[in-house]
Amino acid sequence: MLFSSHKNHLPTADEALPGRAEREFSVPERHTVLGNPLLGPYPEGLEVADFAMGCFWGAERIFWKADGVWTTLVGYQGGHTPNPTYEEVCSGLTGHTETVRVVYDPARISYESLLKLFWESHDPTQGFRQGNDTGTQYRSAIFTHATAPRDGAETASQQTAAESSRDAYQKVLARAGHGEITTEILPAEPRPFYPAEGYHQQYLDKNPAGYCGIGGTGVSCPIGVASADG
Repeated sequence: MLFSSHKNHLPTADEALPGRAEREFSVPERHTVLGNPLLGPYPEGLEVADFAMGCFWGAERIFWKADGVWTTLVGYQGGHTPNPTYEEVCSGLTGHTETVRVVYDPARISYESLLKLFWESHDPTQGFRQGNDTGTQYRSAIFTHATAPRDGAETASQQTAAESSRDAYQKVLARAGHGEITTEILPAEPRPFYPAEGYHQQYLDKNPAGYCGIGGTGVSCPIGVASADG
């Protein structure tokens, strides 16, 4: 992770590598910790959330430990190159950022709780870096999905919830002396999530002493906008 070719310029579609029509590597069938399938379609009632917060090895472990998460997998999102490889992403010429896909049961864990984990587990003010990892592939991002109404009532969209949580967290970060949040908040459609190579999936379960690189600001994130106004 630390020895990739660092790039600090997001390529345009014309500058990006061409990629390929199909993924050139296989992805394991099941999660090594949770035991559930990595790839969809997922069981009815589950929802999907996508978070980028630096090195995806440590980020994935944070989410698979959360009660109510059904499966997690790591991949590449937010770029131009179709079906990229890890080496291509690290070149800075695909535009993707390392992302964790979180498949969760909204009856057991809310999207807002996942957002709290996201904000508190990294420093969202660092731009094209996270700790010692530097480059566009380590930028902070949330890629939002449509959610189904529950119990006959509309729920706040992921986009609205993510933007509200960002605004709330910005207030408490500023009071603690931190800078502006640089996190991108964008609809996942039309920004495909491309699963990463098999050896990246649940990397820290297979390599418990492996490099993590994830660390927060130490500032607690309020769940809900109102609590940030005090």
